[in-house]
Amino acid sequence: MNAREPTLIPPRVERDLQELLTELSACGHQPSMLINRTRLPRWCRRSLFFFLGYVARADGRVTEKDIQFAESLMKAFSLSPYQRRRAIHHFHRGKSSDVISNGRALRLRLTHRLWPWPALQVAICLGHAAQLHGAPSRARRYRCEDAVHHMGLPVELLQDIFDSYGQKVWITQPERYAPPSTFDDACQLLGVSRNASLADIKRAYRRKVSGCHPDKLGVGHTEREYRIANDRLYRYQQAWELIRKKMR
Repeated sequence: MNAREPTLIPPRVERDLQELLTELSACGHQPSMLINRTRLPRWCRRSLFFFLGYVARADGRVTEKDIQFAESLMKAFSLSPYQRRRAIHHFHRGKSSDVISNGRALRLRLTHRLWPWPALQVAICLGHAAQLHGAPSRARRYRCEDAVHHMGLPVELLQDIFDSYGQKVWITQPERYAPPSTFDDACQLLGVSRNASLADIKRAYRRKVSGCHPDKLGVGHTEREYRIANDRLYRYQQAWELIRKKMR
């Protein structure tokens, strides 16, 4: 995929994306539940499962989590045995592909300007697939951007999807992790993308800290709860200091 100049997200696409991300959050960031609520059209399945296989193979091999995620979407669609075999077939085709042909996802490309909802739902599913093991790896992010580009959507909208996950899903118990040693580790702890601005990272850091700072906790907690909050606060502080030094 060739490098592309940043583009603005069209207002209608931006509006629909934010509505879907709100719905996704209400579903606990589970795309299978989102599909049940919003009803992704049947004609999107071929492209969806192809792209899932394409993203799954980004790091060299398909993991059990990739298969389980694809299975959860098949279940959400209530596929018949025949439809399930077709979905698996498209998944395997995507898995064995190193590039995406120009005709792939043509219908999504042709309809997204008037009806962005289906293409955005597929993009959210792909964004989820890119983060099955935490913050998206470079290879998974690259393939996710490639697929979104072939659907005709601006790749910039993936950042909104990743940020939605980063704030609520990636790491919820940082005190159980080793101190961050790299910039990527620190971003993952704070739930931000490595491409976020320092101001955005600082806001995310303050949100994280506000939930565990001793002055915010109040009284009535157990000694263990106070200890966990203190350890969590310390991890967030370590992450912020590492990022601040790197971005000076």
